[in-house]
Amino acid sequence: MRQRTLLPDGSEVVADQLKACSGERLIVVLRPARQESRCPLCHSVSLRIHSWYSRRLSDLPWEGIPVRIELRVRRFFCDNDACSQRIFTEQLPQTAPRYARRTGRLGITMKQLAWALGGAAGSRLAQQLGILVSGWTLLRQLRAAARADCARAPRVLGIDDWAWRKGRRYGTILCDLEKGEVADLLPDRSAESTEQWLRAHPGAEIISRDRASLYAEAATKAAPRAMQVADRWHLLHNMSDALIEALAPHHSLLMEVARAAAEKSKSVREAEAELLPAKPLSRYRRFIEQNRERRMEHYQTVAALFKRGVSQREIARQCGLNRTTVRRFIRAQEFPERKSRYYASTLDPFRDYLEMRQQQGCHNCAQLWRELCSLGFEGRPTTVRDWISRHPGPRASRNVQLHLAPSPPLRASPRHVAWLLLKQPDHGRFYVDELVQRSSQIAQCASLSREFFRMVRERDLAAWPAWQTAACASPLANFAKHLQRDEGALLAALQQHWSNGPVEGQVHRLKLIKRSMYGRARFDLLRLRVLPIA
Repeated sequence: MRQRTLLPDGSEVVADQLKACSGERLIVVLRPARQESRCPLCHSVSLRIHSWYSRRLSDLPWEGIPVRIELRVRRFFCDNDACSQRIFTEQLPQTAPRYARRTGRLGITMKQLAWALGGAAGSRLAQQLGILVSGWTLLRQLRAAARADCARAPRVLGIDDWAWRKGRRYGTILCDLEKGEVADLLPDRSAESTEQWLRAHPGAEIISRDRASLYAEAATKAAPRAMQVADRWHLLHNMSDALIEALAPHHSLLMEVARAAAEKSKSVREAEAELLPAKPLSRYRRFIEQNRERRMEHYQTVAALFKRGVSQREIARQCGLNRTTVRRFIRAQEFPERKSRYYASTLDPFRDYLEMRQQQGCHNCAQLWRELCSLGFEGRPTTVRDWISRHPGPRASRNVQLHLAPSPPLRASPRHVAWLLLKQPDHGRFYVDELVQRSSQIAQCASLSREFFRMVRERDLAAWPAWQTAACASPLANFAKHLQRDEGALLAALQQHWSNGPVEGQVHRLKLIKRSMYGRARFDLLRLRVLPIA
């Protein structure tokens, strides 16, 4: 890493003077470090000075204070008689380019700000740092630093679409998967523009894409020798959609099995609930029980000592109790329980109704709150929940904690059933088993779908022919035929490790940049900010 100094380049310039300006600005007077200079035309060394002139340059701030450089530049005579350049100005490329109004390092900083934040946001940050620049100037710097278009495509190319406006207008992003960078950005999503770009940038050996036909068509026409790799996530996503489509005609069966599985699960839960251990007490209830046991011990000790004829004063001294407490224990016929505290609540007018609903078995706070609202209650659900926790009702006598997961929902949609068939969670085992027993077609689709997921995740290339034959004779035949048309890309996906995952990450970055620009910039600026800066 190059060592940073206060001067733009210590080998080219040296400081003569440092002075402060009244407008809170530092002025640094610099002069060239070398005595001689070379002619830019014949490269001969010259020591004869013709004249001097001064250049004013903006530089990086010092601790947030703007800095201006006054650079004294010399003109030299060229002593080479064969050279047509008689007088030349010495060049200081590491300090500032020709005709520049700012130093080279300040220009690089401005390009980085414009690339990362854009015009307005970059200008606001620059002013906080002490760089006095407008947003338009930052954008001009970014456009001037635009990287030259590469003549060849990356060896491993990833292609995907991105949304100008979701569902209406899309563009195309092309990424170098080896470097993890964006190679280019196209303003539309079409086979023609993609094909044109691939023809203008030959050299792609591997093309990773989703299963969209337009990108496959463009890659086949423009780069016929390149290996096309289908993205594995899109393969699994398409398999899930095909399974949902196959389950859609069986909607009535899905609902019927959902009801049967719910009843079976309920009976099993009730049978297992009797065998479960008692619910442990909360910390507050344990504290209350411990206090009661301690008071019970004191009561029994006081009663025993009083029967033996010990005075109340002596009993209080031996037990460490107040004489009033000892007197209350002696006068009580049995152990005096503490009176429960009464808390006034807005639910007091509805107390009888709540106790009746608890007797009926309803302990759902949300349901009780909705019923109370219909009766005129204006409180919040948390009020009902707190009241139920203080008055648990008859259910608390069971003191049982159910460890079973809830049964599947009664409304079993094809999408939810497809998730159950693929994931096979514990709470859906009753439903899946019952559904597979009632329908052989659904059982076949579930088996083929799970096998396809296993084949793609484990890269089992040998399992493809058998799966293809079985799928063509099942309700998934349409999906299998589409895979046969794209068989080369599918087999490459099972062999190669490349995928469109890095491209999706670049699409997320593009979305962030696009939204931070508030939709006001054109495609050329968006492309410059997405592409890596030169």
